[in-house]
Order: sequence, then structure tokens, then C-alpha cells
Amino acid sequence: MDGSGTPRLRVRGLEAGYGRVQVLFGLDLEVAPGEAVAVLGANGAGKTTLLRAISGLLTPTGGSIALDGDDLGGVGAEARARRGLVQVRGADVFAGLTVDENLRAALVAHPEARRDAAARIARVYDVFPALAAHRTQDAASLSGGEQQMVALGSALLFAPTLLLVDELSLGLAPLVVQRLLDVLTALRDDGQTMVVVEQSLAVAARLTDRVVFVEKGRVRFDGSPTELTADEELARAVFLGGPHRGGEPS
Repeated sequence: MDGSGTPRLRVRGLEAGYGRVQVLFGLDLEVAPGEAVAVLGANGAGKTTLLRAISGLLTPTGGSIALDGDDLGGVGAEARARRGLVQVRGADVFAGLTVDENLRAALVAHPEARRDAAARIARVYDVFPALAAHRTQDAASLSGGEQQMVALGSALLFAPTLLLVDELSLGLAPLVVQRLLDVLTALRDDGQTMVVVEQSLAVAARLTDRVVFVEKGRVRFDGSPTELTADEELARAVFLGGPHRGGEPS
């Protein structure tokens, strides 16, 4: 928490879904300033739906979301991004544009950030030196890991107050995952607040001291990776994607 005790992110009683299909059921989550939290769960558990609701890409059907104490109800995705709430959605690049053009395109909707665009882009290349050698290359022709770097670099352009990262390790080689984890670890050590959605407890444990396990749209566990693995049945649910002994609450 900051000096006032206000969480950077506060989610209360969040309900969300797609059409008639409800995915999140009264979910609560708090993240303190400078804290890194990993959200774990099997496919369909509601992890990505949670991030979409926080970032404004999905309108909740109930509950509230606040950033630094300010309720975000009615605030759209672009306005949330301008307030510093930025989501990385996988290897999300514009095909046909170079790496440099992708980074500049990310700044189009943010007039304040454009004022010092060159300095912001230079910082991205400092964080990801491998991208500097490919700055004039079509971003879509890069490897999956390099595309993930472009996507993460585009988010870092805005010096985000809250960084949301969805499935960092999905489909990437272990060495590439390690390079990305090194970047996120450095950001965490510098005080970057982040929520990282993951399926791998091993990846989450290398990045955060706190994991939240979501099952069927509800938080089933909130604590350290060590505490989670100490509960054999709960750990089995994380690793194998099956229900833990609590099942669905009545």
C-alpha cells in the first residue's frame, strides 16, 4: 500500500462474461503499489476475462474496479491507458510495420507521451537491446519471443502505473521466457506494479512472491507460491487443471 493505505488496484465483487455465459463470480483482488501478483488458473478459469475487465476491454456486469482509489466505472480502455493502466496481450504487433513503426503507432492515441516519443522509444531499446538490431524489420517477421518484446516494449512506452501481462510464457522457448522474466523482474525491482496472468506456477514463482489461483471465476487461493504447493490437492488443481477439494461453493 501507499502512505494512505490505498491499493493501486482494487477489484470488488467483479462479475463479467460474454453474452449469457458468466465467467467471473464476485471476484475480489487487491494489489498494492509496487507489488507484482501472478494470477494462475486453468484454461477457462477467468484469468484473461479478469484482465480484460480491468483494462476496460470488457464491461463488467457487476462489481467495481478502482485504480489508486478512483472508480473506473464508465472509463473506457483508452482513457484507462492514459491513466497508466496498460495491458500486454501476447505477441500483439502490427504486421507490415517495422519494429520502430510499431512503437510509434502505439503512441498515436496518447498525445502526452508523443511529446517525448524519441526518449521513450530509446528506453525500450535499452530494455530490449535485441530489438534495436531489428528496428527497421517488419515486426511480424520476428520470432515469437521478439514479437512479445515489441508488445511489452509498446506497453512500457507509457511508464505504466499498472502493467497487466497476459500469458507471458505461452508457446515460447524456456530461454526466451527467461529473457522476458529478467526484464519483468528488473521492472518489479524498480517498483513497477503488475498483474501477470500465467498457467505455469514455476514461471510465476520466479517473478512474484504472491500468487492468486482462480478457479471457475472465483479466487480459490491467495498467498505465496510455497503455501500453494504445500497444499497437495490445491497444487494438483493448479498443475493438472482439475478441481480442488473445495469444488464449487454452494
